[in-house]
Amino acid sequence: MSIYGPSASSSLVTPALAALSQDSNRQVDSVALDYLLIEAVRTLRHSSKIATARIRATEEEMIAEGLLPPPAPLSAVPLSIKADSVKDAVASQREARIAEEEEEALRVRLEGMGAIVGSNLAERYSKDKPRFQDTLDTVKFICKDLWTAMWDKQVDNLRTNHRGVYVLQDNAFKPLLRMSSPEGSADALRRAKIYLAFPVGVIRGALSRFGLNAVVTAEALTLPQCTFQVKLPKGQ
Repeated sequence: MSIYGPSASSSLVTPALAALSQDSNRQVDSVALDYLLIEAVRTLRHSSKIATARIRATEEEMIAEGLLPPPAPLSAVPLSIKADSVKDAVASQREARIAEEEEEALRVRLEGMGAIVGSNLAERYSKDKPRFQDTLDTVKFICKDLWTAMWDKQVDNLRTNHRGVYVLQDNAFKPLLRMSSPEGSADALRRAKIYLAFPVGVIRGALSRFGLNAVVTAEALTLPQCTFQVKLPKGQ
């Protein structure tokens, strides 16, 4: 019999090789999303600084050409302060305003990224489910199925006033579990707030996939606990 016959070729295929030839579910490390969010915040922060500086330079050129009105003056500084102190105070106010603009630009971009993820995941995990009866069922889907897919656990508590306001509470939110700062817990809490923009976008994007236009806000008072408030307009 030829060495290329059926018996010879089948004997060369071990169970391990046969398993490799079969399509199986692809798995991703559970901490991959945490690392991705860390790198996304760092990358988008740098990108937002460049974009904000470019916009500011364009606005200054348009102001110089008289195409835009000059910006509102900074808050008044007492005349009793020395000239050097006045310059320092004005520079400090300007730096604070620039930092605030950059942080807002970063928040918007992170939230937008989360909205795309939430919308796609909502469609994927709801396609085999029966139609939701009401808005509460939709929010419960986010608290259970979507939260488990994203962060390996369900929301710990869901409250509603039955008038379009829902509060989702996670007592150990995974992206905040390892959040710390060498400057203390208060600084860690301040730095953690920007990382809530992504899950805010996830919730908003998932709701939009079901035709619900919600205003979503996040709050973290003690790490790693956080709450998300969802407000829906009347009639939804």
